[in-house]
Amino acid sequence: MQTKQENYVDHLVELRRQFHRHPELGFKEDATKAMVAQHLRDMGIEVHEGVGVIGILRKGTGNRAIGLRADMDALPILETSDHDYPSDTPGVMHACGHDGHMTMLLGAAETLVNDADFDGTVVFIFQPNEEHGLGAQAMINDGTLTRFPIDEVYAIHNLPGAPVGQVSTRPGLICSSESLFEISVQGQGGHASMPQVGVDAITVGAELVQALQTIVSRKLPPGAGAVVSVTEFVTDGQRNVLPGRAVLKGDVRARTPDDRHAIERFMRQITDGVAAAHGVTATVGFQTEFIETINADIPTQAVCRAAQEAGCDVIPDRQPMSFSEDFAHFSAAVPGCFLLLGNGTEGAHGQPLHASDYDFNDALLPIGAAFWTQLVQDRLPARKD
Repeated sequence: MQTKQENYVDHLVELRRQFHRHPELGFKEDATKAMVAQHLRDMGIEVHEGVGVIGILRKGTGNRAIGLRADMDALPILETSDHDYPSDTPGVMHACGHDGHMTMLLGAAETLVNDADFDGTVVFIFQPNEEHGLGAQAMINDGTLTRFPIDEVYAIHNLPGAPVGQVSTRPGLICSSESLFEISVQGQGGHASMPQVGVDAITVGAELVQALQTIVSRKLPPGAGAVVSVTEFVTDGQRNVLPGRAVLKGDVRARTPDDRHAIERFMRQITDGVAAAHGVTATVGFQTEFIETINADIPTQAVCRAAQEAGCDVIPDRQPMSFSEDFAHFSAAVPGCFLLLGNGTEGAHGQPLHASDYDFNDALLPIGAAFWTQLVQDRLPARKD
């Protein structure tokens, strides 16, 4: 006969695998939202549905409130896993662990309702469209932080390659910003045998690809941690036709707003200069999708204490991550902390995030739920009579 804890863990595993089987892309998480909302209602938690799903749990008379965020969206990736609960939607899968993030938070909600004392309000935030950096701001624009004010906000992301259950975080910058750029070059196409007659846009574009690399290597301080990557190069050329138009697209990561703004400025200067040298026109589009994620000192200290109390190995001063996180908009509005939770090193659990054979580690489910519970009890301590 199974114990209560064993039944609880089995329930979390089955719930996570249900989420995994039914992935949905950003802002299309209709079934996922309905499933989350129903689970919260079944626990007796007050539910508000809008851009995302909000659960409100109050105990005691305390006037402090903290927010716990989980992301809900999947990725446009064809799953190649060999486990027995693959995605049932071809070309869409939970390749970043959001299925596990939701489940850990729902598991914590169940414990907080039934088996934990605290004094105050917990706001469970289930956010859509994290992958494109649009969901957090959409929830803020929808009035989430004004209708459900919180004093602090927290989020977990699993980390493949780190030991199972290891918590790592840091005060200050934890995740880089992400900006997308697009450079359009308009030259003069022509016959491949007579390049002197026109202005070959592919040659200009190739020069730009090389010149853009000097931004990080020669225009920013060593160790800035910035990355400029050209990821697409598209022209209208053909086998014997020199292109008259070229489009370069790419990705920029930065660790400070100053570096991000400097990269955009240098990119425009370089593009203008190369275009002038070749007598062509060129335009630059630069759009920041994710701002830098900044952890506040007190919430970060609280995470490290709660993790230790929950029995986790803790790294309190990890290096910043080069990836970006939509949680940044929440932590820019309210003091918060973003933390990494080790997903393991073996098999699919150690595969990189966004890999087609990645899988969230079910062993993390009770660990993450226990951490969330401990954090709530620490930040909203029950009154002693």
